[in-house]
Amino acid sequence: MFAICNLAIIPLRAEASDRSEIVSQVLFGEHFEIIETQNQWSKIRLEFDSYEGWVDSKQYQIISEKSFKALSKDAIILNSDLVEYVTNAQNVLLPIPLGASLSFLHHSEINIENLEFEGMRASGVKSKADLITTAYMYLNAPYLWGGKTPFGIDCSGFTQMVYKLNGYKLLRDASQQSTQGDALSFIEESEPGDLAFFDNEEGKIIHVGIIMANNYIIHASGKVRIDRLDHLGIYNAEQNRHTHRLRVIKKII
Repeated sequence: MFAICNLAIIPLRAEASDRSEIVSQVLFGEHFEIIETQNQWSKIRLEFDSYEGWVDSKQYQIISEKSFKALSKDAIILNSDLVEYVTNAQNVLLPIPLGASLSFLHHSEINIENLEFEGMRASGVKSKADLITTAYMYLNAPYLWGGKTPFGIDCSGFTQMVYKLNGYKLLRDASQQSTQGDALSFIEESEPGDLAFFDNEEGKIIHVGIIMANNYIIHASGKVRIDRLDHLGIYNAEQNRHTHRLRVIKKII
């Protein structure tokens, strides 16, 4: 079976339980395949990044395989404002977050509520310089494990959504994103928009941020913030110490 998220934001959980860890979120308009069902829960695979998890079966709308395939071929169109609204024929408002997908609205067989959107849209591939402008839209967003919106976001959700809004595809987790792109040998070779990855004592990639000009980095740690970046890692001036150990820098575009 196939479905689409018809609510603003729904949690994607590790297991089929309301008490289970939220590993990511599904935003309005994202479509996915249902690969397993268990009582009121559905295990899904998102079309955009093939990420899997469990969602409440009451929190989506079933669509046909034909509609799923058509939607997968469509250009991605996203809400590009912090918060916007879609309205139905009765002028009932549904708030949707930055990065929500609007691609299905012109598919009448999917858009059964005749929802309309009149806000700003993002589509197509933007220049690399636009990545930093988009990143600033998330500045001060609180850190939320599994989050993907300005109201709560984790480090890899932040990088994925910034890239997605500019027409580029990143995988969901920091460890997955670190397998993409080309590695750079030195910070001096990097450009604004490149990704810096950081590891723990076991050598596992646990953090990612977006490199800015003049040895700064924007990343989600407590909140989306800007810190210094050097060959050792991220230096937090407020704490007067390095908080993350640099592992590798990747040029994605």
